[in-house]
Amino acid sequence: MSDYEIDITCDDGCEPYAGWQPQKTADLADFLLQELKMAAGCDLSIAFIGEEHIAQLHVQWLDEPGATDVMSFPMDELRAGDAQPGSLGDVAICGTVAAKQALEAGHPVSDEVELLLTHGVLHLLGHDHAEPEEHQLMFGLQASLLQKWREREGA
Repeated sequence: MSDYEIDITCDDGCEPYAGWQPQKTADLADFLLQELKMAAGCDLSIAFIGEEHIAQLHVQWLDEPGATDVMSFPMDELRAGDAQPGSLGDVAICGTVAAKQALEAGHPVSDEVELLLTHGVLHLLGHDHAEPEEHQLMFGLQASLLQKWREREGA
């Protein structure tokens, strides 16, 4: 039983990748919120969406054309370690873009989706990578969290 409310949806009943297990995605989200010391009762929404949908969001919210891999939509502007529960917001992941990136990187799509979810959650908590210092901090934390997760999962 999780201390968090984690909601996972898929556009049109999509499967982000062959063999995808929604519970494993929920377990990773739960792990991330625990590691980031979020208060019990926080909620997070994760949506797997198609290329057309994420391309529309990309233009609407960032004024950038084309599909992207992940987008984050913070709600209550929570930060890691916040003592009060709230809504972190939404992470939208495009499975087809994730699959292309995984192929280019030479690792499983499941690893790419885990990376994108971690990246998206960090953005919800105010992390960014526009400046070199921010990039180093965010990507270092992302790598550390993924390493802990994979050690825990025995991968």
